[in-house]
Amino acid sequence: MVPALAHGQETSMSDADLDARARVIHESLIAIDTHDDISSNFATEESDPGQREGRQVTLPKMREGGLDMAFFIVYVGQTERTPENYVAAKTEAIKKFDAIHRLTDEMYPDQIGFAWSPDDVERLHAEGKLAATIGIENGYSIGTDLSLMADYHARGARYFGLTHIGHNDLADSSIPRENLGDGEEEHGGVSELGRRAIAEANRLGLMVDVSHASGKTAVQAAGLSKAPIIASHSAVRALADTPRNLTDDELLAIRDNGGVIQVVAFDGYVKIPSDEKQAARRDLRANAPFESWGQATPEQRDAYREARAKLDDQYPGATVADFVNHIDHAVELIGIDHVGISSDFDGGGGVTGWDDASETFNVTLELVKRGYSEEDIRKLWGGNLLRVWREVEAVAAETQAG
Repeated sequence: MVPALAHGQETSMSDADLDARARVIHESLIAIDTHDDISSNFATEESDPGQREGRQVTLPKMREGGLDMAFFIVYVGQTERTPENYVAAKTEAIKKFDAIHRLTDEMYPDQIGFAWSPDDVERLHAEGKLAATIGIENGYSIGTDLSLMADYHARGARYFGLTHIGHNDLADSSIPRENLGDGEEEHGGVSELGRRAIAEANRLGLMVDVSHASGKTAVQAAGLSKAPIIASHSAVRALADTPRNLTDDELLAIRDNGGVIQVVAFDGYVKIPSDEKQAARRDLRANAPFESWGQATPEQRDAYREARAKLDDQYPGATVADFVNHIDHAVELIGIDHVGISSDFDGGGGVTGWDDASETFNVTLELVKRGYSEEDIRKLWGGNLLRVWREVEAVAAETQAG
């Protein structure tokens, strides 16, 4: 163990000593990122996570930065709610489940294993392997068929995000989609079907995720769930006023539920861009040679990131220090036991200093500079998430036992 500093304590340690202390801590913990997106061609020759380039999260970059585990995301975008689109959403979801297992079971089983449980995470880490598991982003992937939740859990999903951008049959989103006819809200938070979905998640052992959910949805979900919930990739609204971030009331609801906010290192959620930068980004997106990030080739992604980097040079964005300010706020408001870390890499995430998995250590270094203790840093990097995961499993076991 490294001698602890009090959070916020000023230190006279040299930069070299701070770096050395941070490296000892970082190398001894399990660093878990709860939100890493994947493309529709993930774990193929076209998008090979075993190659260093082409993605923000690759196996070599995870090793370089000391990122030990990733929740890879089964995401399906919101479209019109029709029987045909429900079938298409399920098909796309299963394709991504299969891709993640292809990575761990077929392509690189000697380097990365699938973690079905917190015990698996710790076992794989002890074996010197990286770990992967699955989070679902957008309950639209089940349509109105709650039986699919058991199917997805059996395929390895360990959290279930109620919404994405746009309302669905389960709950209201923080960002309505006018092109789909959304009003400000549709259900007043969680729908009746959504209430049943939360109960089913509790029964199965799926963590309920309220990132992207409206404020009413998040607070209601915290009250409805018998197990702790998570916000898998959100920042705090007190520091960056965007609907995607959580208000202090939402943070307090998560605390009271026993859950955790995984603070996200997403530039535009950490620091609101200037009007000029937002306009330049809109132009960049409008002229991109792909309709969605999931359809982009690795070369197109690299070119897009390079163009984004030039914009960041022209209009400086959020830094690791700005990101840790959000962690500080959450810790001060709801306590160290209810805060974690995420990136949203390969889905728009990244800040200067933590722009891909290879730079993960820089977050630990900033936490050490702020005076966080080794124990607290362990909690932030995964200890709290594993605690919630275990409590969710315990509620499921109790529920199934009847």
